Amino acid sequence: MKRIYGRKPVLEAIKSGQVIEQILIPFGAKGNFFSELKSEAKKNKIKIAELPTHKFQQLEKGNNTQGVIANILEFNFSSVEEIISVLKQKQYPLILLLDSIQDPQNLGAILRSAECFGVDGVLITTHQSAPITETVEKTSAGAINHLKIAKVTNLVQEIKFLKDNGFWIIGSTLSDTSQDYTTIDYKMPVALIMGNEEKGIRDLVVKNCDFLVHIPMKGKIQSLNVSVAAGILLAEIRK
Repeated sequence: MKRIYGRKPVLEAIKSGQVIEQILIPFGAKGNFFSELKSEAKKNKIKIAELPTHKFQQLEKGNNTQGVIANILEFNFSSVEEIISVLKQKQYPLILLLDSIQDPQNLGAILRSAECFGVDGVLITTHQSAPITETVEKTSAGAINHLKIAKVTNLVQEIKFLKDNGFWIIGSTLSDTSQDYTTIDYKMPVALIMGNEEKGIRDLVVKNCDFLVHIPMKGKIQSLNVSVAAGILLAEIRK
């Protein structure tokens, strides 16, 4: 079992159909949010327990709960095949591949952008990647409950599978061979790869990309946070 903390993440989890075992709130909590919470919980047949304030505070453990905690089952991952199978009829499907993103806040922020820009599926690596935790859930503002996410052990193998299914692979990298991200026509099935915060995309992954792109920098700092870069690239692709 794991927990979701915070008002927006808990509401998003309810509305997305996430399996919630129980919602915890302080005794006597009032206001518009708690009225909406109780209404949504009742509609979805989810039990709400009101705890004495001191017991609720013991469960917070330093998290900014905003007065609400949800106990849920572990995250339900999709398979790559499941993600691809529903995209056969879509004209310009968009898949996001995350190559060893290790910071949970970066992962959460990327997933939030992915949901906002209509990404059809996300692949994350099993090794050297942040797991789906309460921090990721909260940072994503509940977005992970609306995304199909697959965990893969061999990213290169999955890239080849995506190519066999008509996807063009675009890697974000600062290499000399990459091109300005605005120069590509993205009207095609796209699989965008974002790399590790420090090392970027691994060499073998780079070799399997059809296009390599970068975001031109005008300032003295020559790189963006990976979550910011992901948001910029996803916005351009969707545009």
